[in-house]
Amino acid sequence: MRPPKLDYLPRGPRFPKRHKLGLIGCGGISRYHLEAAKSYGVEVVALADVNPAAAEKRRDEFYPQAAVYADHRELLARGDITAVEIATHTPVRAPQIEDALKAGKHVLSQKPFVFDLATGRRLVALAARKKLRLAVNQNGRYAPQFAALLAAVRQGLLGEIYTLDMVMAWDHTWCRGMPYEDQHHLILCDFAIHWFDAATCVFAGRKPRSVFANAVRAPRQDMKPPMLTNAVVNYGDGLATLGFSAYESLAPLEFLCCVGSKGTLRGIGNVNRITEVELTTKKGAWKMPLQGNWFPDGFRGALGEFLRSLEENRESTLNARDNLRSLELCFAALASADTGQPVKPGRAHMGRQ
Repeated sequence: MRPPKLDYLPRGPRFPKRHKLGLIGCGGISRYHLEAAKSYGVEVVALADVNPAAAEKRRDEFYPQAAVYADHRELLARGDITAVEIATHTPVRAPQIEDALKAGKHVLSQKPFVFDLATGRRLVALAARKKLRLAVNQNGRYAPQFAALLAAVRQGLLGEIYTLDMVMAWDHTWCRGMPYEDQHHLILCDFAIHWFDAATCVFAGRKPRSVFANAVRAPRQDMKPPMLTNAVVNYGDGLATLGFSAYESLAPLEFLCCVGSKGTLRGIGNVNRITEVELTTKKGAWKMPLQGNWFPDGFRGALGEFLRSLEENRESTLNARDNLRSLELCFAALASADTGQPVKPGRAHMGRQ
């Protein structure tokens, strides 16, 4: 028998020339935002960064005709910009999102969306009042391994979900000595938000009862954040288990397994290099090759979905209101790791940073 077809590849905008984008924040991650836009033939007409040299560098690399601004509000004042991507760090991003919405621009925000739910809800409400689209760049959904998993769930191939297990071992010490190292929950929040988001999508429509998490330092660890973390999300009738070993792993590995009433999907490989998944149902078992990589396809998928939502005048599947559910899981995990107790999702803010 032929394997079922998984509809997981990213889709671009239908009318790329309609869109005139602005980018706020031109740090390291901005490269992938710009590569995604360029791959679709979407024009980025302006870039803004408090460090104009960073914006000029990205302009010269990708869009030589784009304007550069040190003040994001000057970019937002342009009448030709239809939407903005905001790729700054979370502590400074919320006021920029608010400025963009007040300027009448649709917004695709980098993740994590916000550091407290009240701010997120306020921004969601503002976007609704302005009749604008506010979405979050949860680009992990379009990484091939996650995209295939979500497609299998969406297409009903796995039935009702029982368990979701996702484990990673890799070396995240590249951020040693960088500003990232000052974030206490570097792994469990800034990184793992993609995995909490995946769990929210897999268990869509089911309310989590509690989250129990741990975050500890490795023996003789020379970095500030706890680099060994895990979390269990209890849905009452299902479990999501996440594990992250981020300190000096010498054998990088990524594993996922999702078990449902109709089937099981598994994948294993190098970190962000799972090249195939195995789908098993009562009809048989199939090894299904995957195309692409998280970088750049995750960013292409997120931008493509966002722009399509504008073209089709609909709420994006990446909409910020739904993203708050992923943040509730994440914030509950942080509170649990800090207190040693299970926490019911709905905590108002990130907690220790």
